[in-house]
Amino acid sequence: MVREQVAEFSVEYVQALGEDGAVDEDEAPELDDESLRETYRLMKLSRRADERAVALQRRGELGTYAPGIGQEAAQVGSALALGESEWMVPSFRESAAYLARGTPVHRLLWYALGMEEGAEVAGSNFPPSIPVGSQSLHAAGLGWAQEMAESDEATICYFGDGATSEGDVYEAMNVAGVLDAHTVFFCQNNQYAISTPRRIQTRTETLAQKAVSAGIEGIQVDGNDVLGVRAVTQDALAKAREGDPVLIEALTYRRSMHTTSDDPTVYRTEDEEEEWGTRDPIERFERHLLETDVLDGESIAAIEGEIEETLADEIDLAKAGREEVDPAEMFDYVFAEMPPELRRQKEEWKSENERGGKEEGFERDE
Repeated sequence: MVREQVAEFSVEYVQALGEDGAVDEDEAPELDDESLRETYRLMKLSRRADERAVALQRRGELGTYAPGIGQEAAQVGSALALGESEWMVPSFRESAAYLARGTPVHRLLWYALGMEEGAEVAGSNFPPSIPVGSQSLHAAGLGWAQEMAESDEATICYFGDGATSEGDVYEAMNVAGVLDAHTVFFCQNNQYAISTPRRIQTRTETLAQKAVSAGIEGIQVDGNDVLGVRAVTQDALAKAREGDPVLIEALTYRRSMHTTSDDPTVYRTEDEEEEWGTRDPIERFERHLLETDVLDGESIAAIEGEIEETLADEIDLAKAGREEVDPAEMFDYVFAEMPPELRRQKEEWKSENERGGKEEGFERDE
């Protein structure tokens, strides 16, 4: 029997900003102070927007919401690497990426309110995708179209660690590799697929190595390091624009619940959460910016004050938009011609609503 090694692979791990706030200049991207401050502002805005959204949901003023608390570096760092007209294809937890791409907070709230207007996100952004992993196929198609058009642009696709166990994700990476799609697959490995921990979801040592079976590059980055994420994503996008798709695995941690219908205390320990809390991406980045005099106490306070004012205004806009919606429209656009049974349901709903069943609107959360 003849045996010989016919293939081998390795996966690189990248970290530019250490947990102590020290920077490896060889790995960090070149950003001026204004860009660094804006990156920080977006991360803080995302954190507070998620916290406010969870509070609104707990008061019954918002539908199910998926916060991205703890994943701000992975999302903001990668989204800021995209060109303005390049495509972003998210899953359902990418509020920070949307904010970095210019989507206002009230539209994110509209989506959680069940308003179709919330899916009308600005620019070259797809609406949120709830089915796990299915959006990766759309991203592969976009990247293929960019290759066929000989475009110098690329597409980024977000999904979680759980999606890498779905056939859609492998199929998307496989077709992207075969067709030289301009696609970067960005996996936020937040350690849990809802309640299923990473350790029992797959036997692979890394998720990045799943790229090997598709014949594309896989790389791992500290997902709580916004500078490392930005640098790795910039490099991956440059390759994708040339027809070489890349899978990025960003190691991070979901510090909150999967969605507001979830209780993470059932499947996670306090010790684990405290350990990851010491690696918080915002605190790490803030420490670095303070040490390098990009920020000081006064400027941080100013940013925080601006964010609170912005969120108060955005919640008011969400309230105003909701009041303009006629909920009965949910019956109107299911079929081209409304069937009798749905017409009966609509009339019954309207009758109940007129008798006093109308939902309460937002209360301002100071």
